[in-house]
Amino acid sequence: MGEAVAAGLVLDAVLATPAALAAARRDGVPWLAELPRPPLEIDADLLARLTDSDSPRGWIAIAHLTGRSVADLPATGATVFLDAVQDPGNVGAIARAAEAAAASALAFGIGCASPTHPRTLRGSAGSLLRLPWSERVAMPTLAERRPDARWLALVPRGGRSLWEVDLAGPLIVVVGAEGPGTSDAALERADLQVTIPMRGRVESLNAAVSAALVLFEIARRGG
Repeated sequence: MGEAVAAGLVLDAVLATPAALAAARRDGVPWLAELPRPPLEIDADLLARLTDSDSPRGWIAIAHLTGRSVADLPATGATVFLDAVQDPGNVGAIARAAEAAAASALAFGIGCASPTHPRTLRGSAGSLLRLPWSERVAMPTLAERRPDARWLALVPRGGRSLWEVDLAGPLIVVVGAEGPGTSDAALERADLQVTIPMRGRVESLNAAVSAALVLFEIARRGG
């Protein structure tokens, strides 16, 4: 809740259990006074039925969260293109890693899990409230916005080693879907296919883990 308030998100309604509201008042949480109207108290059992969280924290807010147009995304740094990543938890984790590694923006391709899905938002831990993003992005549209950027596609095997490839300059990092991986269309557009070296008998890494490793390697090299 505090992340939403800090991000300037307009909250149409805020519901809280009596216990959660009493704790917030007792602890003097700063964002409580910044709400547009006092929270409505709601029974804990009813709140649990309204949320899909396994462990609700006693608060629910109703808000309108919208992304940007592709034209309004930053035209510098590393942009992450999610190529039909369908698991909301993975999408949220990728957003969290992208912000932590100082990526400039997220572009959600057609077929991705929604950035406003409850599990996506929880997985992002507030990153989707701060990091610029756009959804249902077609690759040609993103290419027009970032004409100077090289497209780097993650592949589980057969690509150039992440530890050896040149990561300098503007980049669009393509993260493929769980299971099928990066689409043929994205592979055809890619200037570079990159593989994360692995040992043992592991065939591939989780999409969010792969994205995090690549983004932090870019950041480590000053990208």
